[in-house]
Amino acid sequence: MTKVSAVAIVRETVLAMLAERGHRGTISDHDSLFFSGKLDSMAATEVLMLLEREIGIDLADADFDITQLDTLAQIEALIGEHA
Repeated sequence: MTKVSAVAIVRETVLAMLAERGHRGTISDHDSLFFSGKLDSMAATEVLMLLEREIGIDLADADFDITQLDTLAQIEALIGEHA
């Protein structure tokens, strides 16, 4: 999977989760997703599973910090590091 397609899959999934939870309007790449309360811990788990299952990123590393995934930009950067 290319970086571009991986980013597109994650972005589409996150935007769908926001829509399901009633978020209306736009979201920038640097808007907080989880700490702002736009998405909850269940959504965070879904994103983590997507990154592991579909993109092949191993998040079991002891140095991994969930705060690295609070924005679309951070998620895209993580994908870029592992692409």
